[in-house]
Amino acid sequence: MSRADHMDVAAYALGVLDAQDAERFEEHLATCWACAAELETMVPVVGLLSGIDGEAMAALEQTHTDPALLDRTLVAVRRDRRRTRVRQLLATAAAVVVFGGLSGVAAGFLGADTPPPTPQAGPTQSVPTAAPSSRPDDPNDPDVGGNEQEGDQHNATDPGTGVKTVMWLAKKEYGTQIAVQLSRLPGPRTCRLLVVRKNATSEVVGTWSVPGGGYGTNQNQLPLELSASTSAPLGDIEKVQVQSVDVNGVASPLVTVSDL
Repeated sequence: MSRADHMDVAAYALGVLDAQDAERFEEHLATCWACAAELETMVPVVGLLSGIDGEAMAALEQTHTDPALLDRTLVAVRRDRRRTRVRQLLATAAAVVVFGGLSGVAAGFLGADTPPPTPQAGPTQSVPTAAPSSRPDDPNDPDVGGNEQEGDQHNATDPGTGVKTVMWLAKKEYGTQIAVQLSRLPGPRTCRLLVVRKNATSEVVGTWSVPGGGYGTNQNQLPLELSASTSAPLGDIEKVQVQSVDVNGVASPLVTVSDL
């Protein structure tokens, strides 16, 4: 058995042997377990080198006896791979250009033939309304808040402090809802809203601070608007009072709604 028979494994795996040499090697392969094992390990390599021509691989087999030929072969393989990658990139770019052109033509045809979409029926859109007037409301005007606030309207002006209020009290399942508008309220001060029941008990349902310019005054013409709620039923409320609280926690009435 010659040494050349053992060296034909790679050439046979790559299919570069002629018919006579291939037949001879197959006869050798049937009795040589070493070549058979080597051939099995070369199957994945053959898949990776499938893009290289057979002449290059035949030259590669000869590099066992000619080291200079190995260098020349490697250079040729690298050059061939670079050319293959360039051809693949150019083919991909051309495909993208063709696809983009076809897409533009298709879009042109669709734009010319496709009718505009029919508006779908939907909920009625609200009509914009005019912005509210910046003129401060008069708390004594019976129409103030009548279209916006819920409940019965009550107007009051305290003769001593001059503070004005409009309150709306509405009956709720949880008790009573109270909306308050205050003007002629000077500051700075701390205020609170007090609900007094007919059984003489009381409940503070809100507190707030009044800035130096006050509300509904010459310095600040806009009134103060706030809301609160209480668990007391509307029929159990005797009066609702706005109070001023000093630094010592002592409260004094500013304006009272009692005609409930």
